[in-house]
Amino acid sequence: MRSTRRRTWALLAAVAVVAGLLAPVAVSAANRAGNGAAAPLAPEPEPSGAECRTSVEGSRVVAYCHNPYPTTDLVRLHTECARWWDVDADAEAVAVQPGRTVRLEDRCWKEVGSAWVSHSVAS
Repeated sequence: MRSTRRRTWALLAAVAVVAGLLAPVAVSAANRAGNGAAAPLAPEPEPSGAECRTSVEGSRVVAYCHNPYPTTDLVRLHTECARWWDVDADAEAVAVQPGRTVRLEDRCWKEVGSAWVSHSVAS
């Protein structure tokens, strides 16, 4: 009869230890499952920035930028010339007011390697 009691107490002690170890995991899972409300989504950024179309013809670059949004956008034309001795150019920033279109142009002595327009927020 004594061995049965020892086994019972040993079994109860093992169950208590396992329950003690699993309790924090069960509480954490219950909190995650029972919360129900998802975290609030980050607000969508307000659309801004001019849409620019760039064309290259020979050694000349022309970009038209139109700003359909209610905030002013500063645009700058960057021209990288194909020849190593030809000077690359970064034009001065031009403010594109809401609802307006601006023309940006630049040139290389010889071929144009690449051209792009960068944007920044007017302060």
